[in-house]
Amino acid sequence: MPPMTHEAGGYAGGPVAALRRIAFLLERSRADTYKVKAFRSAAAAILSLPEAELVELGQSGRLTTLAGVGKSTATVIEEALEGRVPERLRALENTDGGPLTKGGHELRAQLKGDLHSHSDWSDGGSPIEEMAMTAMELGHDYLVLTDHSPRLRVANGLSAARLSKQLGVVEAVNDHLSGQFRLLKGIEVDILDDGSLDQSEEMLAQLDLRVSSVHSKLQMDSEAMTRRMVAAVRNPWTNVLGHCTGRLVTGSRGIRGQSHFDARAVFEACAANDVAVEINARPERRDPPTRLLELAAEIGCVFSIDSDAHAPGQLDFLVYGTERAEAAGIHPDRIINTWPAERLLSWARPA
Repeated sequence: MPPMTHEAGGYAGGPVAALRRIAFLLERSRADTYKVKAFRSAAAAILSLPEAELVELGQSGRLTTLAGVGKSTATVIEEALEGRVPERLRALENTDGGPLTKGGHELRAQLKGDLHSHSDWSDGGSPIEEMAMTAMELGHDYLVLTDHSPRLRVANGLSAARLSKQLGVVEAVNDHLSGQFRLLKGIEVDILDDGSLDQSEEMLAQLDLRVSSVHSKLQMDSEAMTRRMVAAVRNPWTNVLGHCTGRLVTGSRGIRGQSHFDARAVFEACAANDVAVEINARPERRDPPTRLLELAAEIGCVFSIDSDAHAPGQLDFLVYGTERAEAAGIHPDRIINTWPAERLLSWARPA
């Protein structure tokens, strides 16, 4: 999402843009979901209201009569309607509006999209349309929607029927955008205990790109985990191996150690089967660890730098990944989301 702009001393986009920008910055800073929800709900509540009606409600102090608008969001709306930058927005721009990293910006500018994102169809916090709109505002050419597969019930994983329905929504979004941007059909599919994928081949065949990830039994013994991961990588439907160690290094979910497996065997399988190793840019993951990232680069793997965004503001996490890729000396052409959409889609189709 572009930074705050000023016009005659106020917020150029009006109250909806101010509310969305506040939500974006809160998400970017990894604030708790409940702190963000109020601002996105208020933006949705006033989106379709005529400006004159909104002004009248603000002047009469009745904005909070709208479902989804509370006291704090009403204040933001009133300040924006008065031509002022809302105080809450000004404070967030000062604390959270600057660059997230020192490095990685040159490579970040070369990324054309993001291959791993979640919507409120699984465990994300925002509708598909909001994710797509924010990706456009960040300068993406494309975004792959990768909600979870059915076995991950804690994340509201999509059954085949729900995934099929979602694909129709993606097509409707793309029809509306008329070629300005492409929302691509994808999935983050669970790697099951035996290395098979948690979705039917019929459904996987309807997708543009597939991220395969381990989410369960992360501490199984090294030999079994290696067999599991290599089998998934050899599956012709796998395009990207997601957050390969499953570790968590910081954040509200706590710390979790990495899975143990023969990394050389797994990455050699990735290279042999033209599967990208994901550089997961979430600050709490930083996956793979630096030693494994360097090993994958040495072996000759290609990579995907992904935000794994569960909210629109988290789409800005990509720079955390590009900073690591630059430090590891990975050439941009080995990063598949520097590629134009047609090259990416051609590469992702099974041979």
